[in-house]
Parts: sequence; C-alpha cells; structure tokens
Amino acid sequence: MSDPIAAFLAMLAAERGAAANTIAAYGRDLHAAREVIGDLVMADSDALAGLAEAWRDLAPSSLARKSSALRQFYGFLADEGLRDDDPSAALPRPRTRRPLPRLLGHGEIGALFALAEREAASGEGARMLALLELLYGSGLRATELVSLPLAAVPRDAPFLMITGKGGQQRMVPVSARASAALSAWLALRPKGGRWVFPSPRGGHLTRVRLFQLLRGLALRAGLDPEKVSPHVLRHAFATHLLEGGADLRVLQTLLGHADIATTQIYTHVDAARLVALVNSRHPLGQVAQNPAPEVDPAACQS
Repeated sequence: MSDPIAAFLAMLAAERGAAANTIAAYGRDLHAAREVIGDLVMADSDALAGLAEAWRDLAPSSLARKSSALRQFYGFLADEGLRDDDPSAALPRPRTRRPLPRLLGHGEIGALFALAEREAASGEGARMLALLELLYGSGLRATELVSLPLAAVPRDAPFLMITGKGGQQRMVPVSARASAALSAWLALRPKGGRWVFPSPRGGHLTRVRLFQLLRGLALRAGLDPEKVSPHVLRHAFATHLLEGGADLRVLQTLLGHADIATTQIYTHVDAARLVALVNSRHPLGQVAQNPAPEVDPAACQS
C-alpha cells in the first residue's frame, strides 16, 4: 500500500459514507501527526504518547478529534494486516463536554420573521424569507439548504428530499407557510440552473453568503448579529419542537442525526416541560397534588 493515509481516507468515503469535510479534517490531522512523529505506520506507543506535548495548546475538542482520527487510522491498519498491534491506547484522551447550542427565543425568531416578511416583496427579500423558513421551519443544515437542487422540491408533496451528511437521504416536511415562501421565491428566481438558490456567479449560494445574509437581517431587526447563524436557527427549530411536545426519535429523523445521542443535547431545554409532565401524569405526582384526607385518630380506635 503506497499511501496508507490516502487508502484510509478512501475507505472512509467508500465504506462509511463520511462527509467531504470530515475526510478533509482527518487528512489534515493525520498528515500533521506524521510531520511530528514520522512514519505513522511504524510509530510505537512512545511516539504517540509524545503527541500530547505537541498538542498541549490545542482546545480539548481539537485534541479529541485528532486522537479520534489516529485511533481510527490504526484500526484500519490492523484490519488491513499492516500492523498486528494497536498503539493508539497511548494517545491523549481529553474529557470534553459538548457545549450547549446557542439559542434564540420565540421573540427573537418573531422579530426576524416580521422583518423578512416586510421585505419579501423584492426578489432578494423573497429569497431571504424562503431561506429563513427552511432553516427554522425545517431544520436544514446550511450546506443542505444552499445546495438544494430544484429536483428536490416536488410540486404537490409537502416535503423535500434532502441529501445530508454521508450522502444519507431523508424526507423533511415543509410547512404551509414555508411552502408559500418557497413558491414565491421560485416565481422570482432567475431562470436556468439546477439550484433552488443560485449564485449570480454560477453554481449555488455559498454558506458564507448565507451567513452574511442572516447577520444582515438580524442587524436590521435590532438583534445582536453575533447570536444569529444558520446553525443557531437549526438549534431553534429543534428546541422549539421539543418544547411543543415532539418526540426525540422524530426529531432525530428530522435533523438527520445518525446517533440519537447527538439529538439528546436538545433535551436540556425541555427540563421544565418534563417536570410538569411527571407532576401531571405520574401517579405519585397526582398523589402530591391531591394529598390524602387527614384521618381522625379516634376513628381508628377499636
């Protein structure tokens, strides 16, 4: 095998359906590790342990990602018969706590939509409203949204067919108001091209441009633009659905999460509703709310 790193990355793409960004990040991590310790195929446990010093200034999340890339790489080498041992146990294993997502309240979401609806008469305004509806109303990722092909928008069905991370497809429901905003934009959209949101320079709208458009809308709506991004709107979609009583498994499907553990990060926002649910539905909750009547001790005497 002339280049084990290239072969490993090809395996990630072919067998695991890893996203392009994931493959690129793993490639950077593996090549950077090779610059520090030399040939990764021949590296021993002491060499891998030495990476802790080289990585001492990294954020815990970056350290965890680099260690994960190397652990998977050495697992691949063992599967391919290129090593009969796995030295990755010597890699640093930082304890990371996944940060809670930034959230927008209902009032802030309302302010964004109020302004977007007022500005929707123009072509750019109609596009902005359609983008906003699909981010908050359907929970699309930024990449899924900007690269949405016209073929994914059925004429009569209230859903979109989305190709997400790792090439996984899922159906995403589109609300009546989101469908109306999308139809209004498609009527004004420049003719030609295969993308729902084309770029004036060819291709589709970029993620960077989407980010800029949302920040501009937030600023005009009187909100802190630092709080608003495509991913924050996706978080708001998930959070507000849970608040409304959505099932976590349904939410996992809508968001396109491969692992339910990824979706569970949103449960922190729903603690109050869960406590209220237990108090109102659990038998012990009913007892607490309706205490038994006091008993006269004298009535118990024989």
